[in-house]
Amino acid sequence: MILNEKNNIIFLIKLDELESAQAFLKDLNNLPLKQMEKLNDIVAIIRKHQHDFHQVVPFDSTADKLLQLDFTTANKEITPEILNDITTFNNYVDELLHKNKAKYGIGGYDEHRTIYKVSKVFDGDGEGEEPRRLHLGVDIWGKHNTAIISPMDGLVHSFAFNNDFGDYGGTIILVHRLEDVSFFTLYGHLSLNSLKNLHEGQHIEKGEIFAEFGLPIENGHWPPHLHFQIILDMGTYKGDYPGVCKLSEKKGWLQNSPDPDLILQLQQYLH
Repeated sequence: MILNEKNNIIFLIKLDELESAQAFLKDLNNLPLKQMEKLNDIVAIIRKHQHDFHQVVPFDSTADKLLQLDFTTANKEITPEILNDITTFNNYVDELLHKNKAKYGIGGYDEHRTIYKVSKVFDGDGEGEEPRRLHLGVDIWGKHNTAIISPMDGLVHSFAFNNDFGDYGGTIILVHRLEDVSFFTLYGHLSLNSLKNLHEGQHIEKGEIFAEFGLPIENGHWPPHLHFQIILDMGTYKGDYPGVCKLSEKKGWLQNSPDPDLILQLQQYLH
């Protein structure tokens, strides 16, 4: 760990053990049948408890509107001029939400996105290598400082400030337990204030506000939003976990990060 005295925040050093990460990926794409069945069982348990989950962001289904946002090649409005300037990108999202009278923009799971071209974080390991473009979470786009709420009881597994351009920025990972099985939820693009006074193993109660959307300067240089992701097996990752994968490797990554709407349950309100 390293301590940043200016912000009074403890940051976990981002995992950079390439061999370990590659081994983890190989395991994901070659899961034995019993392991796949175990992951499927966890998904079934999450689905069984859906009625118990708290909303992750403040949302009144009788008054608030959600808007589906598309960041694939199908969206011809997204130009390099928009993506390469954070103020312009931020204004683009704000104007979409305002025009459609939507509180949040929603989208992204299993979405093959073009927007990741702006950051080297998502490039391949070497020249000519396949880049990462397939999104493994759901993004909830809205105003900075929007409260983030724990959907169920959990513990802080790890947290970090992943400050590369295009990365998560402030990141918190919680571990949850249902019916004697454990799984994880990742919250990315948070404010630095969200990381203050946290410690690993800290109890976070269901319904507790524990974080908030960050500004571009602290959230990886994106318009304010939450990246929410379910992770069944963290491997050796701490304070970070891939939220985007190569298209050719989607099977293993999506198996380990099932549809976040299992917990969010927002798709039903999209217009």
